[in-house]
Parts: sequence; C-alpha cells; structure tokens
Amino acid sequence: MNKTLKNILVVLVVTVIALGSFAGGFATGHLLPISGLPGLQAPTVDAPPTTAPEQQSITPSELQNTFAPFWEAWNLIHENYVEQPVDDLALMRGAINGMMDTLKVGRNYYYDPEALEQSDAALNGKDYEGIGAYVDVEKEYLTVISPIKGSPAEKAGLRSGDQIIAIDGVDMTGVSPEDARQKVLGPGGTEVVLTIFRKGTDAPFDVEITRAKIVTPLVEYELRPDGIAYIRLVTFGDTADTELKKAINEMLAQNPKGLILDLRNNGGGYLDQGISVASEFLPKDKIVVYEKFGDGKLTSYESIGGGEATDIPMVVLINEGSASAAEIVAGAIQDYGRAKLIGTQSYGKGSVQSFIQLQNNQGAVGITMALWLTPNERSIDHVGLSPDIFVEFTDEDFAAGRDPQLDAAAQTLLATINGNPLPTSMPRPTPTVTPVHTP
Repeated sequence: MNKTLKNILVVLVVTVIALGSFAGGFATGHLLPISGLPGLQAPTVDAPPTTAPEQQSITPSELQNTFAPFWEAWNLIHENYVEQPVDDLALMRGAINGMMDTLKVGRNYYYDPEALEQSDAALNGKDYEGIGAYVDVEKEYLTVISPIKGSPAEKAGLRSGDQIIAIDGVDMTGVSPEDARQKVLGPGGTEVVLTIFRKGTDAPFDVEITRAKIVTPLVEYELRPDGIAYIRLVTFGDTADTELKKAINEMLAQNPKGLILDLRNNGGGYLDQGISVASEFLPKDKIVVYEKFGDGKLTSYESIGGGEATDIPMVVLINEGSASAAEIVAGAIQDYGRAKLIGTQSYGKGSVQSFIQLQNNQGAVGITMALWLTPNERSIDHVGLSPDIFVEFTDEDFAAGRDPQLDAAAQTLLATINGNPLPTSMPRPTPTVTPVHTP
C-alpha cells in the first residue's frame, strides 16, 4: 500500500482525550459596556500605525490590504495588553485555530506539536494518560464517539453520543469543542467532573472520572469455546494491518468454524490501513471506497489482494461508536455481501480530511476535502450504516455483564454455516429528535 495515503486521516472523529501535561485553563469572557459600570469610564488609547513596515514587507502584495487588520490587531495586543510580554507562539497558534473555525464543512482542525504527539500515541496503541475516549469535535458540544475498553471513561459509563456540556462546573456553551477537549486533559490520578447530556434522559448528570494511564492495543483476539474466532480491531493505527494479519493467521491455524470481526467503538484511523484491513476479507481489485469531491468527481481505492480471510464465513459487529475507517471497511463488506453486519446504526463519519504536517515541527492541519461513499455509492457522512440484524446493547445488559450483540453474531454465524434461518432482528426504535440541553 502506498504510504502517501497516510496523509489522509480518517478520524474524526476521532480525536482522543489523551495526555494532560499541557492542559492549561481556558476561560470565556463576556463583554460588558464599560459605561454600564458605575464610576468607570472607557480609557482612551492612541492607536499605533496600522502595520509596521517590516510586517508590510513580509505580506504578499496581493494580500496586504486583507492582512492589514490582522497586523493592526497584532500590534495593538503587543502595545496594550495588560500582561507583557505577549506569547507570540500562542498568538500564532490561536490565529490558525481561528482560521480553521471559519471552515464550516466537515472537520477542519489544527494540532499543535503536543496535541499531534498525543493523537499519534493514542492512534498507534502507545501508552498515554487521560480518561480514554474518542471524541467528536465537530458538533456544538464535545461529543463522545466511544470509550476505550477498560478506560476510566468506560468504567464511568460514558457512551457514544454523550455530550459534554460542562467541565468541572464550567458551562461549555459557546466554547469550541477542541478547547473543551483540552480542558478534559490531565495527568493520571487527577479528577475531572463532566456534566453529560444524554439523549433519552430527563436531565443532565455529572460524572466524576479519575484520569489514568491508558493502554490501547490495536487488536484483541481469541478462539471462543464454540469454535468461532473472535477478532476485535480497536483502531486503524499505523500497524493495524500487520497486527490484524497476525491475529487472523493465528486463528486460522486453529481451524475455526467462522470469524467474528468486532468493529464496535472503533473510531477510525488512517485510510491506507482501512484499505489494507478490508483487503484481508475481499478479493483483489475490489473497490473499497470512493472519495467524492465538491465537483462530483469520484476517486476509487481498491483492495490490494493477499487477504488471509477471503473465504472463511464471517460476520461483522458495528455500533454507534463505529466511525470513519471502521465504516469504510464494514460498508465494503456489506455491499459485496461478504458478511452480515450486526448491532446498531454506525456513527456516520464520512468526510475526508487531508492531514498535512507543517514545516519545522509546528504541528499539523486537517482540512476537509471530500466525502466517502461505499462501493455501491452509499453516503456515510451523517447517515452511517444500517446493520442487517439490529441488536441493541442496553444499560441493563452492561450492568449484568451480558453482550447480546456478540451472542447474536455467534448465532448468526452458526446459522449461516449450518444452513439454518438467521436470527430475527430486534424491532428498531422509532427515531426521536431531542433538543440539545444547555446547563
């Protein structure tokens, strides 16, 4: 696989609440007219020249008029801000974040060098500290995509779709989700209180979480007592394809009856890994995914061949935490009739971010450039994938240690192998529109 594809990052959501070493405070200010405060008058400040000559000279001639207000604001901050000297690096990074916030289609973001290192650590199975959750920073509030297995977030009961509307009692209304994410960061052993709004609940509720060291293996697998190979892919990091191939080979060596691929709560990863993973289950040269650009142009990515599990009977587990690269793989498998999807509707993250590292180790930017379509040209973004057999996983199931989705996957696979009728899908809940609750 051409590793240049790694420039396209299939996450979204898939930002991770990770290390806390740089999590500084963030405060929102409310402007009050000074004339409205008794005994105070607005100070008079003589504005400096709009742009210094050296600033004017480094700005391209065709953009000098456009950037004149930027440099004017820059100079005013340096001459009038109450705390001097001003941190130029922080101003520069803030300006980049501001540019990204003006782009409304898809997820567009800036990772400073520290955040870039954290994201890479979480995506590639390295140890890190935090609450252990994949989150979506595109919505009005910071939103949980999925907790990481065994993490403080999972133990605290966080679920896909949970909106974090306050952090340590501070209202997050109007705060960018990326800034909210950074407020959740912190070193292991420290506590954070998240106020959660969850659809279907009567009111927001608080969850106290103690941050910890998080270990994120990319692949988990075992041969079940019923003779079925079970493989769970946690994320699509750098080595997902090689680790998955190793797991498949070890399982096939034990002559399993069939295979369950678990993509639940998999928030995505790199596109090249998505193609490689899909190639383990599909013949060579099958379209895995299309990219659809604004002008309607379609670019296709095909399976690369050499798959170890193209014939074994299999089923795939998905849920509301399955996003982006996980949806690409599941969508392709479903479109070709390779396997049934079992579980609940997937997350619906189908926008393409071009992930470009900035020069001199100054971080990276992700810019939305296209949308993903399945081989049958079904849209993923804001829609998700519908399972062939719908099975919910309730709070009661979680509390009782049951996994009805995994049970249904095994029953479906054995029924397919034995030529028996497939299990009946559960009744799907009627969709309801629940307004966002603000604290």
